[in-house]
Amino acid sequence: MPRALGINHVALDVGSLDEALEFWRALFPDLQLRGRSRGMAFIDLGDQFIALSEHEVEPRSEHRHFGLVVDDVAAVIAAARERGAVIRGDNVGDPWGNRFDVVAYSEVQFMKAEPVLRAQKAAHLVKSDAALSELRAKGIEL
Repeated sequence: MPRALGINHVALDVGSLDEALEFWRALFPDLQLRGRSRGMAFIDLGDQFIALSEHEVEPRSEHRHFGLVVDDVAAVIAAARERGAVIRGDNVGDPWGNRFDVVAYSEVQFMKAEPVLRAQKAAHLVKSDAALSELRAKGIEL
């Protein structure tokens, strides 16, 4: 039986690749591109990525979003606010209507393999007791 194992990438529509990359670099100054081609850019997230696709953008549903796992929620929200992003709690809206929740790595079940965390200079991150409890309930011991 096939199983869903995680998310490889999220694709976002943007009106301008250059402006979108500027927005993402304001939030994450060490941002690395996995690649770029005509009309596309790929933001590296270790073993995952965000694909930006440049074309005319239509209005979005306010409820459509994805969760972006980060090491420092407050710093990302502050950087997004400085860029004029629409902020609702820990939810950020980019200039093209894409929305994402900013989620702390320590607070969720999502886990990166140790070599990937080391490569992302994030090996120091630890899971909260609540996240560890959720993982244990699924039979995952760390």
